[in-house]
Amino acid sequence: MKQLFFFCFWFWAIQLVTAQTDPLTQAHGARSQGIGNIRIHLPDSWAYFNNIGALDRMEETEIGVGFDHRFGLQELSTVDLALGWKNDFGTVGLGISRFGGKLFNQQLLGIGFSNTLGIVSLGAKIDWFQTQIEGFGTGNAFIFSLGGVAELGPKFFLGANFSNLNRAKVSQNSEQRLATSVQMGISYLPSESLRILAEVEKDIDLNPVFKAGIEYQLIEWIILRTGISSNPARLSFGLGLRKDRFGFDYAYGQNTSLGRTHHLSLVLKLGKP
Repeated sequence: MKQLFFFCFWFWAIQLVTAQTDPLTQAHGARSQGIGNIRIHLPDSWAYFNNIGALDRMEETEIGVGFDHRFGLQELSTVDLALGWKNDFGTVGLGISRFGGKLFNQQLLGIGFSNTLGIVSLGAKIDWFQTQIEGFGTGNAFIFSLGGVAELGPKFFLGANFSNLNRAKVSQNSEQRLATSVQMGISYLPSESLRILAEVEKDIDLNPVFKAGIEYQLIEWIILRTGISSNPARLSFGLGLRKDRFGFDYAYGQNTSLGRTHHLSLVLKLGKP
């Protein structure tokens, strides 16, 4: 009975937050969470999860670890690790993520590659995705995703990400498919200290989600962020601290249906190839 109750609660909660809490559909990294869950145009190690095509736009190898705590429930929390290994021939990415608690959890482990050709950066990745529900069993699937970013000018960028192109099922014994979604967005950099972003995300089975955010570098080592997103309406705020090769990011989100979320990330730059 306990397992059945929790499964029903989880299903209800996920529907309320538009299914954007699991490792496959959520935005990863507190930087992204602080700008309204923007995913397409942030060139850091979290691009492995958010848009593999942007990964090669990092300047040097970077590793990041993160923790998301949602609505005061440990069962809706996520732990992440992302790596972008910069090379002369491109950037290799690695991602590990775990969402959930003891009764329900999902794990993702994957590898990808991104490269820049002229004004366009492209990337592809393959992830192993596991869903486990105590008392109901375990499902495994492989997921294929593509992404890219095009530099339209010194200040304008256009990007897109296509997640789960192969429409993988939760398991071989289930007809239920994992989320397949498309994100498209633009980024405008009016100055070196200001970044303005807008994005639309469409799951093939859900209504579109619209997002917009701003990232402003207050001084050399302090970065301020804010953003909004729809379906359901969410407001986000973020703070970033940078010192030498180390970085810390925090994001606070307010969901009109369920409440507050907190996101923490640490990043370490490991040097250029």
